[in-house]
Amino acid sequence: MELIFLGTGAGMPSKERNVTAIALSMPQELNSVWLFDCGEATQHQILHTPIRPRKISKIFITHMHGDHIFGLPGLLGSRSFQGGDSKLDIYGPEGIRQFIETSLHTSRTHLSYPLEIHEFTEEGLILEEKGFKVSIKKLEHGIPCFGFRIEEPERKGELLVDKLRADGIQPGPLYKEIKMNDTVVLEDGRIVYRDDYLGPAKRGRIVSILGDTRNTARHAEFILNSDTLVHEATFEAAKPELAHDYFHSTTEEAARLAEAGQVGQLIITHISSRYQEEDEMRLLGEARAIFPNTELAHDFSVFDLPMKK
Repeated sequence: MELIFLGTGAGMPSKERNVTAIALSMPQELNSVWLFDCGEATQHQILHTPIRPRKISKIFITHMHGDHIFGLPGLLGSRSFQGGDSKLDIYGPEGIRQFIETSLHTSRTHLSYPLEIHEFTEEGLILEEKGFKVSIKKLEHGIPCFGFRIEEPERKGELLVDKLRADGIQPGPLYKEIKMNDTVVLEDGRIVYRDDYLGPAKRGRIVSILGDTRNTARHAEFILNSDTLVHEATFEAAKPELAHDYFHSTTEEAARLAEAGQVGQLIITHISSRYQEEDEMRLLGEARAIFPNTELAHDFSVFDLPMKK
């Protein structure tokens, strides 16, 4: 599982940063890619990554501002042209259906795959699939905007090899059979129950991806204990009034939320075009002064999300 940042800028594209799009790639877990927001030219950004549009099975939209949705019509069309035939689900706030259907209709774009659009207005669980859960929370922005919490299912514990050996069950292909089945009958007639030889279950990973927002402290419960929090940091720490007026957050506000939510790591993104490359270490330093395990995303940054030990 890894996060691939396809666009990390705010409002409009710049030479250094395209507008927002984040891919959660899960080749081993679900053999698919989930996309969060789809700003203008997202399909161009994808060309520079290993992502294949046909592997994108779900798209989640935080809100209806153009820098988060203008890439959708082109990506949906390209997915057809590139041989995509599997179902695609799009989850977004009220208005996303009209935007997509109008764009496809007026451009005479015909899709080769089933498209299902799910609009939401209220907080809560919006998806449960193969043990994965996606919940949403209303944020504080100029228009309805949401954050997403993705929870991976719990994984079975490790096989207790020493206990198996102590019971006279020697290493070999039999161990794999025990790990894969509830019960296994041995050659001597004994019945082995898998649960008797498994260690404690392992909590699945939790990833929280928030859209544009201000007043971040109120979101601490929603992102609590996330392994990774992706949060906007449109403005520097010295601009809290500006951030508030434009319904955005500063580097320090994002870091304070990460600290309050006891997350594993913070990735800040959605950086204003007023900041250039020479400003980035200062912005990162502002966040790290409060929450040390912070990274600043660039276009095409890839962050591995390792399994919990």
